[in-house]
Amino acid sequence: MAKARMDLSAFVGKLLEEQDGDVLREGIRVLSQALMESEVAGLIGAERHERTGDRTAYRNGSRTRTWDTRMGTIELAIPKVRPGTYFPSLLQPRRRAEHALLAVVQEAYVHGVSTRKVDDLVKALGVDGISKSEVSRICAELDTTVTAFRTRPLTGEHRYVWLDATYHKVRVDGRVISQATVVAVGVTSGGERQVLGVDVGPSEDRAFWTAFLRGLVKRGLKGVRLVISDAHTGLTQAISTVLSGTSWQRCRVHFMRNLLATVPHAAREAIAAIVRTIFAQPDHASALVQLRKVAEGLRGRFAATARLLEEAAEDVLAYRHLPLEHQRQLHSTNPLERLNKEIKRRSQVVGIFPNPAAVIRLVGAVLLEQDDEWAVAERRYFSAESMTQTTSPTLSTTTQEILATLA
Repeated sequence: MAKARMDLSAFVGKLLEEQDGDVLREGIRVLSQALMESEVAGLIGAERHERTGDRTAYRNGSRTRTWDTRMGTIELAIPKVRPGTYFPSLLQPRRRAEHALLAVVQEAYVHGVSTRKVDDLVKALGVDGISKSEVSRICAELDTTVTAFRTRPLTGEHRYVWLDATYHKVRVDGRVISQATVVAVGVTSGGERQVLGVDVGPSEDRAFWTAFLRGLVKRGLKGVRLVISDAHTGLTQAISTVLSGTSWQRCRVHFMRNLLATVPHAAREAIAAIVRTIFAQPDHASALVQLRKVAEGLRGRFAATARLLEEAAEDVLAYRHLPLEHQRQLHSTNPLERLNKEIKRRSQVVGIFPNPAAVIRLVGAVLLEQDDEWAVAERRYFSAESMTQTTSPTLSTTTQEILATLA
């Protein structure tokens, strides 16, 4: 270890003498890798290839991450450990996204999209004197990072995929219009969550969603068992076109809102309580039987409600075919709604984005930050053991018999 420190010291001295940007950048990378290696050794209780009884974990390969420094962008190989996680002390997980917010606000300010709120934010950040060329440089660097994240290959299989959209005000051709920002989040066959993609378009029509999903498939999306989304016509058509053979779960939260809109306000609480008895059943077969009973009971006074319930039966109960410990997270888009709230929190300070690229820049950076945090999380979203139960798409014998009876 002492010899290694001497070698590093000599290397640093040589780097300082050279005064060359490329050499200095490589030196920072070497030193950073050495620091991470030292931290991992302390974390697991053993040096690389060392046999010791004090070892608590093992090295498990590495993952790449770019690090922006004053000497340029450096690509680091961050070690992974098993079991457990490791994140280097020299990195700041949230720094990239705050940089993104600064860049978007600056660009909005330069393009004349100045409101009192945005102007106050710019002054609070201390960037009143920043030049247009500096703004362009910052944005160009961030665009490269976000583009690489959005177009990266998707490896392995993703059993579950959540899809949803949120809207932002964007200036296009001199007009301020509302544009859809669509996000896809998936769970790998090992149980880890990942941000799969993001895009911005004028509306949630079939063509836009189809192009978005085809882009995910082209990048490597495969093995999808269940897609969870709202019942937007364009989206459901795109799912059936691009991800044919995949089950679709209609978001239960959105469905309940649509269902209760068909009954008088005074009756909504009682109807909601009755409908919730469907979802309280222990399995898909009994839930389907209870749904038929509830629909039959509602048919006399609330025919439209009963009809909507019957039409949505399979779509709103699709999650019940999956492992029991997964079902709480699969019946709605709530996991993605929480992410959308974070996006809104970060984007609301901008107000009106100067162009669609600015939306991609900020939202992409926020999602990249979230993906980093998921990658170093101490817990999987679903256990690896439970994910092995998602390989067989066949229905249980009991469910098949009841479906045949109800047909």
